[in-house]
Amino acid sequence: MRFLIVRNKYNSKAFEASFTLEMYLASQGIEYECFDSNEVPFFKPIVGLVGNMDQFDMVIVLGGDGSILRAAGQVGYRRIPILCTNYGHLGFMANSNAEGLIPLVAAALSGDAITENRTNLRIRVELKPTEFTRDPTELAIAQEEAPIYEYFALNEMALTRGARGRSIDFTYHVDGIKIADMRGDGLVVSSATGSTGYALSAGGPLVGPGYNGLVVVPIAPHTLHSRALVTAPSDVVEIVMRDSDDNRESSLFIDGEPVHFESPINRIIVSTGDEPTILLRYKSGSFYERASEVFFS
Repeated sequence: MRFLIVRNKYNSKAFEASFTLEMYLASQGIEYECFDSNEVPFFKPIVGLVGNMDQFDMVIVLGGDGSILRAAGQVGYRRIPILCTNYGHLGFMANSNAEGLIPLVAAALSGDAITENRTNLRIRVELKPTEFTRDPTELAIAQEEAPIYEYFALNEMALTRGARGRSIDFTYHVDGIKIADMRGDGLVVSSATGSTGYALSAGGPLVGPGYNGLVVVPIAPHTLHSRALVTAPSDVVEIVMRDSDDNRESSLFIDGEPVHFESPINRIIVSTGDEPTILLRYKSGSFYERASEVFFS
């Protein structure tokens, strides 16, 4: 077996726990590689692991939600289980370390941990052509040749207003049906896991982790008729930007990390991922017990 350890080196308890974990894994004959979470990029493989993520049988995260998101981004759609131990603040996705780290790892090795299949996101970003033209034919050709990028997210995608702070204009559709023309600070599209993050702060619903659809939440919309929306698992959310100077300054965040492009965003398409993210849980209360403790106490 071979494990990947992702630790928050800026947290002294997580840093110390990583050495204990390394000694335990060595005693069990398990190979491992250890990376500090700040060495784990969101949008590209860890240096030295290019094309080799499949060599790992499990990922162990020692840190908070930020470290978990970085590790999940490395796993992507591979179905490699992730065991998260909370050394952060909120740690909504992580196991408590109250009983120590080694019992958690031992439970995962023996098959006593509970497997949670968390729906994640596939995000496709299409940019506007780098050179502007008003000729319809030339514009269509230029748009076909414009760059396209794809991203993984466990929590959410957030399209927001840019550095100048001006509202942005866009239209969003669900499953090919136009829902609304929007003007405001932006839009969050989250998974059930991400519903406890930015989407919740923007006024979205708290959704149980077993829900497999998307959660769509406008951010500070300039209207009295806006509501959050939840979709069916197979639905696709499409966001189309209108042509305006303000929209050219819009920003995109994926799992809280800013993404920078060489030209403005034209369209964003969000769907659920092909394979879920697998989180391992051990001796933890139900989602609603945790939600009550964190959000309603």
